[in-house]
Amino acid sequence: MTEGYFADDETRAERVQALFDTIASRYDRINNLQSFWLHHRWKRRLVELAQIQPGHHALDLCCGTGDIARALLHQGAKVTALDFSVEMLKVARTKTAVQVEYLQRDALETGLPADQFHAVTIAYGLRNLADFEGGLREMYRVTRPGGRLCILDFGKPPNALVRFCYQGYLKWIVPVFGRLFCNDALAYAYIHQSLQDYPAQKGTAAALNQLGCREVETHNLMLGCMTIAVGIK
Repeated sequence: MTEGYFADDETRAERVQALFDTIASRYDRINNLQSFWLHHRWKRRLVELAQIQPGHHALDLCCGTGDIARALLHQGAKVTALDFSVEMLKVARTKTAVQVEYLQRDALETGLPADQFHAVTIAYGLRNLADFEGGLREMYRVTRPGGRLCILDFGKPPNALVRFCYQGYLKWIVPVFGRLFCNDALAYAYIHQSLQDYPAQKGTAAALNQLGCREVETHNLMLGCMTIAVGIK
């Protein structure tokens, strides 16, 4: 069991929701700083792997401030984007209020019809869910046959030296951004905490295979510090 925002699984959803409501207005700026602007490149790769065509219907879960939703929109998709943070959605709607359908809902229970979307994406949200496998099951349920499930998140580098440096950065350096911009070191200490029990590359691929996905692939970025998992329903 991890500490801080993830200390109690029963209140995990409430803690995560409160956390993201708190940091919403500064979320994009801190992401730029802590990733050295590289998160834009990783998210573009996620959208490429979704293989969206004009007229397709795409769903972005845990959409945050809407950057993935906007990228999907630029591919010509009809986009539905979902998050349970009211403040995150407020920021997202200021950027694409009309073109994207934004919904405040839980990614574990979207209430959306089954077999609807050509692609379902989630970036940096799966590990925050109270039920990792439940999140994947919901993604699978709403994806139409032949559609793609695409997950971008922090990974666990296979190289020991890279892993040591990466874990140190997340544990000691990233919380500094939380203290500087949110007056709360825990606001970004949660990243390191959330990775402790997250199965990352291997676990995500195994879970996609268990769901029945075909052609499951993992794409390591930055020596495995970030990873994208893709499966076809």
